[in-house]
Amino acid sequence: MLLRSTWLMALVYPVVVILIIDDVSFWSYFSSPIDSFSRLPDRITSLEPFDLIVLLAGLAGTIVAGYVIKILRNKGYQMF
Repeated sequence: MLLRSTWLMALVYPVVVILIIDDVSFWSYFSSPIDSFSRLPDRITSLEPFDLIVLLAGLAGTIVAGYVIKILRNKGYQMF
C-alpha cells in the first residue's frame, strides 16, 4: 500500500538507479559514504547515452504517474 502513494516512487527511483549503476555495495554508502558518493559522478558520466535516456525516461514516468494519480484523486477516483 505504501508503494501506491503519490510521490513515493519518484523519491525511491533515484535510489534504485544508484544501486543499479554503481559497483559498490549498498552497505558501503553507510560505512564509507564519502568514498562511495565520490565514485558516483564518474560512474554516471561513464554510462552510454542510451542508458541515460532509459533511466531519465523512467524518472519522467514516475513523476508523470505521480501527477496523474494526484489529478485522478482530486476528481474523485479512488486508487486501489
